[in-house]
Amino acid sequence: MNKLVLLRHGQSQWNLENKFTGWKDVPLTEKGINEANNAGLLLKKNNIEIDKIFSSVLERANKTAEIAMKASGIKNLYKNGVLIYEKDQRLNERDYGDLVGLNKAETADKFGKEQVHIWRRSYHTPPPNGESLKDVVDRVSPYFSNTIEPLILNKKNVLIVAHGNSLRAIMIKVGMYKSEEISSIELPTGRPLCLDYDKGQIKRFYYLD
Repeated sequence: MNKLVLLRHGQSQWNLENKFTGWKDVPLTEKGINEANNAGLLLKKNNIEIDKIFSSVLERANKTAEIAMKASGIKNLYKNGVLIYEKDQRLNERDYGDLVGLNKAETADKFGKEQVHIWRRSYHTPPPNGESLKDVVDRVSPYFSNTIEPLILNKKNVLIVAHGNSLRAIMIKVGMYKSEEISSIELPTGRPLCLDYDKGQIKRFYYLD
């Protein structure tokens, strides 16, 4: 049995400030650093080895991957002391367009709570000049199918360190949830979600503790 581990980055500064972040590079907070470290300790505690790591190109995901791997004690992914992992912008967070950098509560006051809720949670409706969740699924799915899934089918243990919406897109892609269900799924920062595979099929999924 092999595993796919999905890890949302640790808390970022704009998570803390309740802002729409999107593709903007924002650093981890001290809490986010601790969450990333704890994620690695959970991998170690559960004796999970990792054969390949994928991440978005955004700093908060990259730092989470690097901190978590250092804490995990996993050695096989380093070369000359540097963690080797694949970064691709197709795993980036959803682009929130004109909302990037805006405080979510202030945005609700400006545009109305109902409209902002639609932009945030609708599967098909994008924010102004941004991406809908369907758009994210459409960019993540081919990358997952062509690059990540073959490793899973080859019984490798894979870690993906990314973002709330790109990880939701993967959950839809692998059949964990339907598009009409995904808006209610909350992914905590810095907590590994483990999918156990047997012969290419998901047998169960659970958060590590």
